[in-house]
Amino acid sequence: MICRQLLADGNQISLTEMCRVVGVSRSGFYAWRNHEWKRQDKEQRDCEDFEIILQAYKYRGYDKGINGLYMRLKRMGKRMNRKKIRRLCRKYGLQCPIRKTNSYRQMAKALKTNAIADNMVKRQFREHGPRQVLLTDITYIPLDKEFCYLSVIMDAYTKQALSHVLSQSLEVDFVLETIEQLFNKYGPSIPEKAFIHSDQGCHYTSVAFRELVKNKELRQSMSRRGNCWDNAPQESFFGHMKEELREKMKMWKTYEDVKRDIDDWMDYYNNDRYQIGLNELAPNEFYISITRVRQKLNACP
Repeated sequence: MICRQLLADGNQISLTEMCRVVGVSRSGFYAWRNHEWKRQDKEQRDCEDFEIILQAYKYRGYDKGINGLYMRLKRMGKRMNRKKIRRLCRKYGLQCPIRKTNSYRQMAKALKTNAIADNMVKRQFREHGPRQVLLTDITYIPLDKEFCYLSVIMDAYTKQALSHVLSQSLEVDFVLETIEQLFNKYGPSIPEKAFIHSDQGCHYTSVAFRELVKNKELRQSMSRRGNCWDNAPQESFFGHMKEELREKMKMWKTYEDVKRDIDDWMDYYNNDRYQIGLNELAPNEFYISITRVRQKLNACP
């Protein structure tokens, strides 16, 4: 404002008077004016850095939060701290998603049966090591005023999504298929007596599921009734998946659309979605890393 007034035609107000009215010192005004090139240079650097942030944000088409951007930028060879990422996102209006907590989750009533397994995991999800605690659950996927149903098995230690099956019905078969898919892909790495941990839903108390678990030499564990915290990593997994697929959900028209995007997100999650709790690695990378460490330790005399 002072600069515009000084350059205005017929100006008769002195610089000293204008500085007094605005509330700045003469030296402060001159310092601001003499460092304009620095501000322009900073603005240019901010623009260049924000372009790189946008590349990270758009990677594979899924929204990312501050931590996700930070870890993706590291993989791109660009070191940028979280405060700067947050500042530039705020400055240029990039809204990173904030996943809302699910304060109330309607629990389906389990069938009355005496086939309820004990909660042997007891929320000790990472104390047993990789492939020792396998978490499983079903979630509903909205499709044109109806639903598809997704069954997932994940490794509680490495956070890998080991197998997933999408179904158009709630018949127990797709849950059994998830177990079969798990052993087809990772059978040799699944130890005997590993835990398969679920809620008390009718799929997991069914005779077919219990027999399959027994044949695969797994130990069945179940959450307490209505207690989502007993399977918290799996619940969190579904929450992140739905949040990051939110925009794509609006465009789904057919079951094939859902399956295509679910399969793509699972690949992204396992290979390119880095997590702070996994030493800033993706789940598959983390598993490979700890496997190599264990092999070296076992090779030591």
